[in-house]
Amino acid sequence: MATGTARAFGFAINSAGSSVVYTRDDFRYLWKKMSGDVSLTADIEFPNPNGDDGRKAMLVIRQGLDDDCREAVVAVYGSGVFKLAQRPGKGVALKEMTYRVWSKQPTGNGTSGSVAIAMPKRVSLQKHGDVFVLYVSIDGEPVHAFGAPLSLHIDEPFYVGIAFTSDVPDKSDTALFSNVVVEDPTNPAAHRAASEPPTPLPTRAIR
Repeated sequence: MATGTARAFGFAINSAGSSVVYTRDDFRYLWKKMSGDVSLTADIEFPNPNGDDGRKAMLVIRQGLDDDCREAVVAVYGSGVFKLAQRPGKGVALKEMTYRVWSKQPTGNGTSGSVAIAMPKRVSLQKHGDVFVLYVSIDGEPVHAFGAPLSLHIDEPFYVGIAFTSDVPDKSDTALFSNVVVEDPTNPAAHRAASEPPTPLPTRAIR
């Protein structure tokens, strides 16, 4: 991932892990230490069609690398549900705002069929001071603000990165993060293509 430029990188994260909605996290985390305002944006895909509905691909801005630290999170679930959440203090359970976008599935004769949850194609987490905003693209349209922002103070420097948990402690799965961009949210160019290979990110299993 890059900051200050519009380099778009791709990553596959393979991890087991359990739920992260309680008082501690259990995921694999690729991060960059940063300060100031920041925008983190990525396309998200789950290549395994049989994975757990509770698996989560996440954009995470955290105070530190402890498993229960203060953080803001955008999570896309295997079921297509997506959330903006925060852990407002060390050891506190996540507080979440949950969203579902419903879409009618076409049938073979061109008519609308069953209704299913439409998974976002691209999500973004933007930090503006102590305000965190969720941005989404459902059908490939430009990312746009979605839902209410949250307010959370995180001291500088902090950690910005992508994370994944299979939501099954003894079974690993994979999430794909493509066109990943970290940049100044006041000068966004999150859809521009990469012009050079990615630099390796530190990896941490948060347990």
